[in-house]
Amino acid sequence: MHRTTQRITELVPDRKVIWHVVDSKINFVRDKTEWNGTDIVFEISPEGSRTELRFTHIGLVPTIEGYDGCSGAWGFYVGDSLRRLITSGQGEPNVKGWSANEARGCHGCGPRLAPV
Repeated sequence: MHRTTQRITELVPDRKVIWHVVDSKINFVRDKTEWNGTDIVFEISPEGSRTELRFTHIGLVPTIEGYDGCSGAWGFYVGDSLRRLITSGQGEPNVKGWSANEARGCHGCGPRLAPV
């Protein structure tokens, strides 16, 4: 199972939230704690009549073992599932065709996030 504990280190209502990973247990990499000390950032800004959500996982870099799988999973959860939840009220908490256990594993689902 994949589990992390975060602490909110910055909160600007309607604009920004930063989660600092204080404890991680990632089951599909050798270093189960490789997310420890990383920051997960959500920034929201108006773009004309639309809203832009900028997502960054600071510390999730290509040199760590879980980068490929986790950047793909973030792409799915933020770019696909969260977008559907916001626009239709129905997100997809697990990747189509995957069991809940497989989705928790972050194994390369969805598109890779582009650098910000």
